Amino acid sequence: MIPSARPVAPTFDLRRLALPSALCLLLGLSACALPDKPVRPRVYDFGVLTQTAAAPIAFMPAVALAEVEANVALDSTAVLYRLGYADAQQLRPYATARWSMVPALLLQQRLRERLSAHGVVLKPAQALMLRGNEASAPRLLRVELEEFSQWFTTPQDSAGLLRLRATVTQATAQGDRLLGQRSFSVQRAALAADAAGGVRALTAASDAAIDELLQWFGTLPP
Repeated sequence: MIPSARPVAPTFDLRRLALPSALCLLLGLSACALPDKPVRPRVYDFGVLTQTAAAPIAFMPAVALAEVEANVALDSTAVLYRLGYADAQQLRPYATARWSMVPALLLQQRLRERLSAHGVVLKPAQALMLRGNEASAPRLLRVELEEFSQWFTTPQDSAGLLRLRATVTQATAQGDRLLGQRSFSVQRAALAADAAGGVRALTAASDAAIDELLQWFGTLPP
């Protein structure tokens, strides 16, 4: 008598199961190990000049514009802000925003544009050639940028804050003559509590400070 056939249990090849599982595990680990795609910071400048001085300048002699200087804290392209309500002594950079060039160069470029609309603007090296004739010697304008940041009074309220000092001299036979020196401090409200709002506010503050500087420059003695 032939014994009844017993059901045969299916056989599994553990090696075939292990390969897909290992691949899935490796893919999962690789996905976790890959860093996030870096976010490129937005680059800002002062934009195209569309405005002129608030009032016409009565007298604008030839001027030699020196390179705008700035303190070490402003010697970078970072868009900076201060939390006036928390730690006003700390300058903080936005991680996803920067200027197209250091603020001193942005200000110098804008100032040169504005001065050129009213008269002759020379480089200091060009002005050296006219030192022999005191009557025609151009005035030398030096600007020092002391503050250029977005100032937060509350987490929602901020302003673009700019402080600078301007010095004007003229070459004479006896040496350089000081014609005037003045400090300017300008704030313009930011419409948004972020980097874009700070950039627009600082641009407006820069243009307003240049307005004041040009008006003062036109009142200096001959």
